[in-house]
Amino acid sequence: MPRAARKVGNTNMNIFILTGAGISAESGLGTFRDRDGLWARFDPMKLATPEAFQRDPDEVHAFYNFRRRNLIEAVPNAAHLALARLEIRLAEKGGALFLCTQNVDDLHERAGSHRVTHMHGELRKARCTNCAAVAVWDRDMGRSDICPACGASKCLRPHIVWFGEIPLYMEEIDEQLGHADLFVSIGTSGSVYPAAGFVAEARRMRIRTCELNLDPSDNAHLFDETCYGPASKTVPKWTEAILEKL
Repeated sequence: MPRAARKVGNTNMNIFILTGAGISAESGLGTFRDRDGLWARFDPMKLATPEAFQRDPDEVHAFYNFRRRNLIEAVPNAAHLALARLEIRLAEKGGALFLCTQNVDDLHERAGSHRVTHMHGELRKARCTNCAAVAVWDRDMGRSDICPACGASKCLRPHIVWFGEIPLYMEEIDEQLGHADLFVSIGTSGSVYPAAGFVAEARRMRIRTCELNLDPSDNAHLFDETCYGPASKTVPKWTEAILEKL
């Protein structure tokens, strides 16, 4: 039997937050599916699939090297900082924030968030196709690089979940969603699954839902509350409202 919806504002509140490219756009990182997004300028089938990497690893490496350099120069914005503050304050009140991101950037961590789950991987890491080890990687990557773990060559790829691959940590994500009192989606298109299905699952479990976005997402009609505008404005405002209720 579905549980009774829990009123936002109770102590010991657990908040599940899903973030997408929209939260990092004001830090200078491109979105993907907007009219001027990355996939409007680059063909994802040539750059973001296992087949593309097998066919032309140099081109794929060049694309992710460009994105990695861009990320290293970026800085967290007010939205990232607000979520880091919320994580701390919730913990002080006996609650918890589970931050699940579709983003491969590390701006949440650099803003001070400690509990970040990257379901689509991380741009500043490399994965070995020989031994499966994952290593921090801040420089350009190419076929001549050697795996720090096993010493094999021509085996490193970006630690990114490409089209056709299964997102990471799905069991943990499902478990945490089941414990949530509030589900919040920030800066997502609502078109990429399985993340786009989280709001429907939350509603099935009678978890209150909220969308913060620049514009309505593809599944905006599924949210109990919505607020639209730049993430650097909407997220800090929403965060302060939540903190006032704790």
